[in-house]
Amino acid sequence: MKNLVLAGAVCSLASGAVAAELDTNEEQKAIEHIAVVGASTNLSITAQDIEQFQANDLADVFRESPSVSVGGSVGVAQKIYVRGLEDAYLNVTVDGAQQTSTLFHHIGRVTLDPDLLKQIDVQAGAGEATSGPGAIGGSIRFKTKDAQDLLADGEQFGGKVKASYFSNDGTRYSGSLYGNLSDTWGLLGYYSTVDRDDMEDGNGDKVYGTAADQDLLFVKASGELAKRHYLSLSVEQREEEGAFSARPNWVVLEGAPLYPSKASRDTYVANYRWDHSALGYLEATAYSTSSAFRGGRFDWLADIDTVGFDIRNTTETTDHTFVYGTDYRKDEVQSGPADGAVQNSEESSVIGIYAQAHSQITPALLLSYGLRYDSYDFQQRILLDEYYGEPVTDTAVGLDDSEISLNAGLSYQLSDAWTLGLGFAQAARGKEIGDGFTIDEYLYDGEDIPVVAGDLKPEKVTNIEASAAYSANNLEARFSVYQSVIDDVIFSGYPGNAVYNNIGELESSGVEINLAYRWESVDIYAGFSSVDVELSPRSDLYSVPYKTIDINGYEFVGLGNSRGNTWVLGADYQATAAISVGVNLTYVDDIDIDTLHQALENGWTDGLYTLNKAGYTLFDIYGSWEVSRSLQVNLAVTNLFDKLYLDHSSVGDYSEVFASVRGPYEAGRDIRMSVSYAF
Repeated sequence: MKNLVLAGAVCSLASGAVAAELDTNEEQKAIEHIAVVGASTNLSITAQDIEQFQANDLADVFRESPSVSVGGSVGVAQKIYVRGLEDAYLNVTVDGAQQTSTLFHHIGRVTLDPDLLKQIDVQAGAGEATSGPGAIGGSIRFKTKDAQDLLADGEQFGGKVKASYFSNDGTRYSGSLYGNLSDTWGLLGYYSTVDRDDMEDGNGDKVYGTAADQDLLFVKASGELAKRHYLSLSVEQREEEGAFSARPNWVVLEGAPLYPSKASRDTYVANYRWDHSALGYLEATAYSTSSAFRGGRFDWLADIDTVGFDIRNTTETTDHTFVYGTDYRKDEVQSGPADGAVQNSEESSVIGIYAQAHSQITPALLLSYGLRYDSYDFQQRILLDEYYGEPVTDTAVGLDDSEISLNAGLSYQLSDAWTLGLGFAQAARGKEIGDGFTIDEYLYDGEDIPVVAGDLKPEKVTNIEASAAYSANNLEARFSVYQSVIDDVIFSGYPGNAVYNNIGELESSGVEINLAYRWESVDIYAGFSSVDVELSPRSDLYSVPYKTIDINGYEFVGLGNSRGNTWVLGADYQATAAISVGVNLTYVDDIDIDTLHQALENGWTDGLYTLNKAGYTLFDIYGSWEVSRSLQVNLAVTNLFDKLYLDHSSVGDYSEVFASVRGPYEAGRDIRMSVSYAF
């Protein structure tokens, strides 16, 4: 069952900034496709949604959302895009632990086991002050399961084993044990292993460099320390090994070399809650994440260490809710030859103070307003010449930035069925640590130049959104229109007085429509997204003046990607209490965009290149059968008609100009079957 959460059902523009929780009476529970779950959520995905597709990567997780897409095809290279902006612009958290920075700009930075996830909440566009630092494109909050989620009523101990088969092409085996350590404490242990061979595209051709082995261990203890005091402690260790190309998000031509590579991540999270009273609901999160990627042509090793915390309190009065607190994050990246000394090191940190309020002015009018202050610090620690081991610059580079961000929105209920929303939000981000594989590329045209200039400005976004929502007679609908403008975009590799420069203004604008209808045992849903992502370059960036440039994932890796209009249509049918089936259709329209502006500037081409992204239509079917209380069988067929296609959120096809520059095709038909047994 899809929870296409319409925070715009109570409409707001800080992307749901003033959404209020609906009462959970039985009538509202009957409509599960669209339900407001929080003040800053546009889309919610549940464990049941993930299970029905037998999701094995991020693309499967977001398969039914028209405004969230995943490009890259290869699991290790997948990147999330929300309204055309890459996940580097999003504040991505797992149980509150921020997933930051990039080890290698040709791979993704978010790696998760879908079976572990309890819920995913997406806030599209800059939103509330509580979204965290640097959330200029929005936020994605992943929440993992705990023992209490898996134990049935009256159970003290349980377990589950699961075997999954993917015809295209692999297997997954997992097992979990969970139980109550006491009346108030539970423990969950989970292990999974995935073995994937090279998949085949819609033509039946092998997609080289897609085979990988993944192993994950997860342990989580949670419960009450005392009455009204809750604590959870978790550790996640993930490894992925395979032979990938030098650029895993590009196609691997037959006969091209592959390089043994390994990615790993260890995350430790502590969450604490104290439900004292209406005046004091304290929440605290502390986390530590270490991630690494080793591989590529030069057997390069990059490590990123992140530590941070978030402490907040919620105070409620009759008509007002106030959330206020502070958060902190510190990132450090080191890189160099895997068998050699560290050659490059950078460090960045941000500390924020924030406050967010919701005020019920009248029974029909809800206001949201808030602010946050963020202070960024960036330091280059080590930067040595690759061949001589000498400092590239005479002194290490540092930069400090601080910004105040405001947001305000309103939700007005015209009638029992209609609600209008309007919102405004700002967010800011200073210079953060660079890409682990390329932070050594600071010799520009043979001349030493600073990593960052003293006049480098922080990125700051202004997001405006308006929405209208309808809810009555088993029909839920929302229409949203938005404009998000990021000023002073920070990017590397373009002309300027430093490696990193402000290159212009990035705008993401568009419309979204979501519908859901329940008729007896059938749920029908539909969605539409149209978004334009364009850069207005600074006046001296190119020798030829361009007013706007459509963003593409090759020239502007880390910023965004242009995508055709996207439609999603589907239905779920609960045939019996034990059997359910469903179908999902995704249609993406073709688009043409002018590209290779920088290649033309550098003399690599004779003119601009019109990149065609061909449209495609995909069909997926799925079903589940609860054979008994303990035994369940799931079957899904993704890309039912074996369509050959290149996802619009992957690198486009530039093979007419540069033979090797094209994203890999997506997987062809994949028949997935899983059998799980709970005891």
